[in-house]
Amino acid sequence: MREAEYWRVFAAEAARIGSPLYGMLALKIGDDRKLKQIAAHARLGQPHANLILASVHYLLLGGMQHPLAAHYPSVTPGAKPSTDTFDLFRAFCLEHEEAVTKLVAARITNTNEVARSTSLYPAFDHVARETGQPLHMIEIGPSAGLNLNWNNYAYSYVRDGSEVLRRSPKDALLTLQAELRGPRTPMLSPEMPRVASRVGLELNPVDLQSPEDRLWLRALIFPEFTQRFTRLEGAIRTAQAHPVQIKYGNALELLAPTVQALPAEGAPIVYHSFVTYQFSGAMKERLDAILRDLSKTRPVYRVSVEWDADKHPLLVSRYDRGACGKVVLADCNPHGAWLEWRHEAKAAAE
Repeated sequence: MREAEYWRVFAAEAARIGSPLYGMLALKIGDDRKLKQIAAHARLGQPHANLILASVHYLLLGGMQHPLAAHYPSVTPGAKPSTDTFDLFRAFCLEHEEAVTKLVAARITNTNEVARSTSLYPAFDHVARETGQPLHMIEIGPSAGLNLNWNNYAYSYVRDGSEVLRRSPKDALLTLQAELRGPRTPMLSPEMPRVASRVGLELNPVDLQSPEDRLWLRALIFPEFTQRFTRLEGAIRTAQAHPVQIKYGNALELLAPTVQALPAEGAPIVYHSFVTYQFSGAMKERLDAILRDLSKTRPVYRVSVEWDADKHPLLVSRYDRGACGKVVLADCNPHGAWLEWRHEAKAAAE
């Protein structure tokens, strides 16, 4: 994608999903040579738009004083962009060029949308019902590990404004809600699945004990998305109450020994959401080959939500004796806002 087109596409998508502020800023950054130079300090493969916007947001959330803050709802409740917002944004970047550039170069985009668990949870429940075993959860690219705590959240699924399905563990600190589209309702067990173990495999981990890392997660959220800020804070509190293990390093190197070290009892689930778009074709093939090889000694499940053309299917794959069978359970919103269930609910007799 050409550079000018990249900024236009980002701007259009930001406006479409409800961020007129970032839509306007991205469109104008795309025509500004100096700001694009700052954004170009991003690491190879990292999105320039997200990083320059998040870096400015980080500094404002951290308390840096500037008239630009009056245009950010996350900093000044009720704020809205106006005709002079970009001029203020540009002035901020130039006045604090060293700080902005340093953040763009050092930071990466990290998963911070815990609402994706509204899509993942029904797939995990599907595996639990199929196997009748507790689950060994292994997440590829968990970032801060917020979705590893999926069974410690409460879930509310609504249709036409009314709740039709709810599940909750004891003492949940956060309730996640998703709209159900279409006529089908996910099949969920009366009780949440048992989790035997959980671990994340992460090349660029986020330390939730670090105030700077927690602030960066907040800064990655678009300023208008107030509900996402609330969810993030609830997910962080849950992580502090239920710490998870993150192994640092290349997930493809760590995966096989992690699965091989699991107890014999329990069903291993390797899962990922919006991660493999960063993989090369060779890396995707290697992941599949590792899972096929691991399945020669025990069945291994894979749950994924990734981009597939203009859809985001919830896919469950079962690897067994080197072979792989797949089923699409649902179509999902990338941020967990809605779920359209596709799988026939034959599980009523299970």
